[in-house]
Amino acid sequence: MPSIYTTKAIAIGGRGGTVKTADGTLSFNLSVPKEMGGPGKDGAANPEQLFACGYAACFGGAVDFVAKQKKVSVTGVEVTCEVGIGPRDAGGFGLDVALTAVVVGVTQQQAEELVNEAHEKICPYSHATRNNVPVKVTAKAG
Repeated sequence: MPSIYTTKAIAIGGRGGTVKTADGTLSFNLSVPKEMGGPGKDGAANPEQLFACGYAACFGGAVDFVAKQKKVSVTGVEVTCEVGIGPRDAGGFGLDVALTAVVVGVTQQQAEELVNEAHEKICPYSHATRNNVPVKVTAKAG
């Protein structure tokens, strides 16, 4: 697969350090959440939040893309992405994801069709997680 865009991020200090993009566009202090035994510092992010932001934005773009391909008039897409982390039975940690996409300007059936196609065929985050991370997808007409 030839890449048409590549970006780079640098993390220093793991979950309690910093992360930034090489071009300086994004820069975050990181902190382990209190729920995971960390300090949960105010104003600091964690990898699950960053993943949720990326997946939500990408998935919304995928729904828009499908709508344009099918010539369906959509007046807005709002995607909520919840990312959970917890221990795996086999050891280590794993993620789970719940996506809720509200598609404005369409029927419930159209919303479901657009969201399902975005998840199954278009969104690279959905491709990356498939058969590896449980992803629950919900479509709602708005």
